[in-house]
Amino acid sequence: MEGNIIYFKRKIYDTMLQWKSERNGDTALLIQGARRIGKSTIAEKFARHEYKSYILIDFSKVSKEVSDLFNDISDLNYLFLRLQFIYQVQLYERESVIIFDEVQLQPLARQAIKHLVKDHRYDYIETGSLISVRTKSRNILIPSEETKLDMYPMDYEEFRWALGDTATIPLLRNAFEKKLPLGDAVHRKLMRDFRLYMLIGGMPQAVSAYIKTNNFTAVDLAKRDIIALYEEDFGKIDNSGRAKALYDAIPAQLSKNTLRYQVGSAIKNERAERIVNIVKEMEDSMTVNLAYHSDDPNVGLALTKNEEYFKMYTSDTGLFVTLAFKDSDITENVIYSKLLNDKLSTNLGYVYENVIAQILRTTGKNLFYHTIPYAEGKKYYEIDFVIPDKHKISPIEVKSSGYRAHKSLDEFCLKFSDRILNKYLIYTKDYKRENGVEYIPVYMTMFL
Repeated sequence: MEGNIIYFKRKIYDTMLQWKSERNGDTALLIQGARRIGKSTIAEKFARHEYKSYILIDFSKVSKEVSDLFNDISDLNYLFLRLQFIYQVQLYERESVIIFDEVQLQPLARQAIKHLVKDHRYDYIETGSLISVRTKSRNILIPSEETKLDMYPMDYEEFRWALGDTATIPLLRNAFEKKLPLGDAVHRKLMRDFRLYMLIGGMPQAVSAYIKTNNFTAVDLAKRDIIALYEEDFGKIDNSGRAKALYDAIPAQLSKNTLRYQVGSAIKNERAERIVNIVKEMEDSMTVNLAYHSDDPNVGLALTKNEEYFKMYTSDTGLFVTLAFKDSDITENVIYSKLLNDKLSTNLGYVYENVIAQILRTTGKNLFYHTIPYAEGKKYYEIDFVIPDKHKISPIEVKSSGYRAHKSLDEFCLKFSDRILNKYLIYTKDYKRENGVEYIPVYMTMFL
């Protein structure tokens, strides 16, 4: 902790080190992602520890004097002299970095990257939220000299690190690799720990609120602030309010357990085919995760993607919990307590489905699902997620309980038997393997 800020250990730091060493100033690093996931914090921490000096230009609160410097960059010597004078920081050739924070707010600074990188005196790191980056960049020449890095909310391992726990994940990884159950007592503790992550989520503000206060109301307030920011951002995608309506309806949509997102129930008289572009921009903003129906699941899942049949998840399950109880002024501590202890009567299957989507997406997998009609054609078997697995595919069925029936998994594997590598059922009990199916406790999803 420095001052009032808690600096969390993030995996992206190692990727940034790799960029610095391999690219050696030949590209700028653009860290993109949703707002409030820690982009600015990690950029400044990296600059402080890996360079002799740095200048951070925050375009969300920069002076007109600094912003105007990028209107004409024909004289880079003048630009660097002015920046050093204004920020009272000395820059050292090949030993300093300049951070363009919230770069989308000054498109000309992003356009200047081409010339700044070519000059090669200093390194450059840009941060920006994707909605605004795209909207504000329409009238500029996008530099090709950028290494783009997607950043997500804190994953479960980063969350455990934040709580001072470095032992749990290596234990889980070892058990997963050796296909070993952990035993009832250990499993119960691990499930309680994981439900805490589901409730708080991976937004640094929410995690920080929990560490500082140990109070779920403070955590919930932090998450509500973030949701309000996201909803404001959705207005930049679509000022008619449709993007906001789609986002707010995510918990209700998932709780209905329908075969796809029912656009007409979230936005009256609207149809999926008319909002494909809005949905795509929401996905690009990284505030939501989309699972698309794969009409003929095979190794090339993207080739059979149906863009009008999709399921929508929040990018952070902690935000999902708050969104689900948004009708109350504050999500009462009692609700959090009951969720934490697995005592809430609500069917929480959709919360588990959301966190599985988040984990799979954070580990770099695109999300697909598949449905198979019953023989009589009125109902469907549904596989929650299908992932590519070497030269084949592996289906995943999610259960919010210890219930081990898997009719959907069986039907899918029967229909596509020659394409299947592994069969996974993710649930809330200990690890086991039985009749060719791997029963994975939810906290081991990250290893798939």
